[in-house]
Amino acid sequence: MDWLLLIPITYQFVALIACIRRMFQLRPQPEAMPPISILKPVRGVDPLFYSVVCSHAQQDYPHFELLFAVSDRNDPAVPIIERAIAEFPNRRIKLIVRSTVTANPKVGALIDLEKEALYDVLLVNDGDIRAPQGYLKTLAAELEQPGTGLVTALYRARAEFFPGQMEALGVATDFAPSTLVAPLVGVTEFAMGSTLFFRRADLHAVGGFEATADYLADDYQLGRLITRSGKRTHLSACIVETSLGARTWREAWDHQLRWARTIRVSRGGVLGYLGLPVTFATLWAFVAFFTGNPFFGFVLFALRFNVAVLAGLMILEDRNVVFRLSLMPLRDLAGVAIWVAGLFGNTVQWGGRRLTLYPDGRIRN
Repeated sequence: MDWLLLIPITYQFVALIACIRRMFQLRPQPEAMPPISILKPVRGVDPLFYSVVCSHAQQDYPHFELLFAVSDRNDPAVPIIERAIAEFPNRRIKLIVRSTVTANPKVGALIDLEKEALYDVLLVNDGDIRAPQGYLKTLAAELEQPGTGLVTALYRARAEFFPGQMEALGVATDFAPSTLVAPLVGVTEFAMGSTLFFRRADLHAVGGFEATADYLADDYQLGRLITRSGKRTHLSACIVETSLGARTWREAWDHQLRWARTIRVSRGGVLGYLGLPVTFATLWAFVAFFTGNPFFGFVLFALRFNVAVLAGLMILEDRNVVFRLSLMPLRDLAGVAIWVAGLFGNTVQWGGRRLTLYPDGRIRN
């Protein structure tokens, strides 16, 4: 059993190194600042949506436009976007209603938005993403780096209700470290809807947004296509912020299960998914205690908490980690249950719809 426990211990050491490495990552300054088209598909709003819009409209960057797409003119986001159009008359902000029908409605919105975009450098992020000041300048500098085809970014999550706050704790202490580890272990095909920054020419070279229209994880698929075209994905120095709206444990479960099953059919398939337990430090710590290896158990717990603090508090600057850190073992064990559930079944709940996932990540209603 000792040799088996060395595997998750090694992973946690690598995660610790990845976090320390990230803390010394410099934020570059761009030599050129090309005009940028920001494409934001939107469906519904949270109470802070206007601050999300303003965080983009108020960027200190010479030339950019902000384009929104909704699927329904009655979407509650519409009056808020119209308010921003009125309050930022010197900024090109435009709202369109999606007309392109695709299996993934978000991609249909992106297809329509790209047709409206004036510029050849594109930024896509989810409708609830709030951007820090300096966001566009940093992304522009990072895309300038030789061989870079796409820039993506980590995010911290905010939530009003306790189930959502527990999800946010997982984002900060589990998802973020695993993302930082990925480049160190040779995983280059990754991209997150929190930030997708790329050139229009590279998008067209891989078939445009249309190439991702049948996939649930369209962000990952775009990163995969651009990476396989011979360019690399860069993880930005920027941290953005998202909103998790789960009010009940069932909503949080459905969201996490969708994520798990999407990972299973996307990143390395079932074999890659079966390798995820190596990251379950809390589970292996309990295994160590119950099998008479308390030293390994304490080592795993110590490493796990240090990685969580570095990733969640020092890197993401997520205050939720401070208040919820004692609950992390419980969240970790819930994550194991979600992983097990993710092994089975091929349906997910998304946007009020039940979707069926194909083994290659495509979806059908």
